[in-house]
Amino acid sequence: MTLVRVPPPLAQDVDLSKTYDAVIVGSGAAGGMAAHVLTTRGLKVLMLEAGKKLPIEQELRSMQWPYDHARRGDAPPGYHALSFNEYTIRTPPYAKNSTFKHVMSYVGGWGGSDYVKNILVDEKDHPYTGTKYAWVRARALGGKTNIWGRLALRLSDYDFKGKTHDGYGDDWPISYADVEPYYDKVDLYLGISGVKENLPHLPDSLFQRPNKLTFGEVRLRESLKKMGRVLTPYRAGVTTDGLKHNRYRSKCYGRGACDRRPGGCDIHAVFDSPTGLIYPAMDTGNLTIRTNSIAHEVLVDRNTGKARGIGFIDSATHKSYEAKAKVVIVAASTLESARLLLLSRSPQHPNGIGNSSGHVGHNFCEHVMGPGVTGLVKDLVGKPPTLDDGRPGGFYIPRFRNLKERQPGFVRGYGFEGSGGFSIFPGNAMGTPGFGAQFKKEVRDHAGAFIGMGAFGEVLARYENYVDLDPDAKDAWGIPVLRFHYQFGDNERKMCEDMVVAGREMLEAAGIEVVGTDEKILTEGWSIHELGTARMGSDPKTSVLNQFQQSHDVKNLFVVDGSSHVSASCQNPTWTIMALAWRSCEHLADEFRKGTL
Repeated sequence: MTLVRVPPPLAQDVDLSKTYDAVIVGSGAAGGMAAHVLTTRGLKVLMLEAGKKLPIEQELRSMQWPYDHARRGDAPPGYHALSFNEYTIRTPPYAKNSTFKHVMSYVGGWGGSDYVKNILVDEKDHPYTGTKYAWVRARALGGKTNIWGRLALRLSDYDFKGKTHDGYGDDWPISYADVEPYYDKVDLYLGISGVKENLPHLPDSLFQRPNKLTFGEVRLRESLKKMGRVLTPYRAGVTTDGLKHNRYRSKCYGRGACDRRPGGCDIHAVFDSPTGLIYPAMDTGNLTIRTNSIAHEVLVDRNTGKARGIGFIDSATHKSYEAKAKVVIVAASTLESARLLLLSRSPQHPNGIGNSSGHVGHNFCEHVMGPGVTGLVKDLVGKPPTLDDGRPGGFYIPRFRNLKERQPGFVRGYGFEGSGGFSIFPGNAMGTPGFGAQFKKEVRDHAGAFIGMGAFGEVLARYENYVDLDPDAKDAWGIPVLRFHYQFGDNERKMCEDMVVAGREMLEAAGIEVVGTDEKILTEGWSIHELGTARMGSDPKTSVLNQFQQSHDVKNLFVVDGSSHVSASCQNPTWTIMALAWRSCEHLADEFRKGTL
């Protein structure tokens, strides 16, 4: 069931003989936002998406009970999701020589692979090489916003001015004051739930109604206050009060299987790019979309050196086409955008377009994760069940390290995501011994008494962490693939050690018994928060873009996704990506009207 109105038809006539005002590569958070801003400002825009338009409500089925699915959510035979051990023991390309017909990233193995088998890419068609990396990709209209984790956080000047604060790396060429008005715009246009906490290192949003914390979460929150730390309800990119200006979205009514991984919301209370940004942009009459269009080159005018459009391949027919535009906007996601820039070699740009600095692909950063703790709230054992399903998230504990006092061993910090209470399937069942009636009673008595949390830490941006093009390997369309030269360093490892210590400390201080700790670090890439590779900066010799995500080298080329980030911070990046894209595209539209591009 869905309360969403029928989306506009995508079967448009795409006239490739005309020159559009702008062409956007990618339809995720960044591409969708670019389309929204530019079409609202009257520009005629063509959007190229490498994947297809899926009937997303039929894919996600967030209110389907497991027993109503023939395989309890598993994909049909022939599909395989990569495991942690495969990422650890083997090296890319992971699907090479696999006996399975289709191979997905680890996200397909979270439980519910059937719901994402058509959203995640087939690793056999989309290989990559180099060092170990768990690369999660989604080729479909909306990209990974169809299944994102929903945590919507702002950065602060602890992030934008990180070097000023602790001496490491580089400051961004912008401050929080520059981005704050655009965070506000994103909040109001897309909707976000949460509670104001007045923290300088985690600025508040313009929140709609928050979701309630469970008993165990409230106990932990009250205990953390005594430690000078904060537990706040999950700041979700979800409209809990509704959006009067958007006819394609519905407010959250807490009935979906939001805790089923991977996520996804088929009533579109959770933000996704199609219903939140693209469909409204189509209603302006200024947006044309061509799906199944794999961009492989930013085309260059031989006389001026400026971008003149995009060369792409139709994924179904393998035929090559060109899309002409006065401005090119790359929003393919961090790693794919770096790949596209590096692929775009010409006499004017021999190292790839926009790469006179040699920094494209470098300074790659993300979040490290894996360490976490699980606790048992003994007061809840045997208590009647409560309705805790349907929440878009549990709680978030913001960074508390290296704010005022320097933590020995590492710079920067980490935050925790967690939850407690009852869920659609009691996770403790798998580890509970016994059988029969006593086993069932034991599972039910303990089902709502567990609370767990895992950390996300900042990976430092380092020039030596980079991606380039593999000289030999190609994807299913004959396009050179990315090669990784990337690994976590000592700062990340020491930070992860502290995550476990701090997690245990916080649960024990709240009187919650620690029943499990996880000390392993998950494979690079596991966080799905790829950032950097085309960072912004004031110096064209050490950066790729200016503060408006505009190429230093090519003034009509913009890269508006996570590529531009100077550092990763420890906060989830989606809301910042959209705020920056809004800011940059307003600047782009102003310059376009002036004729300076």
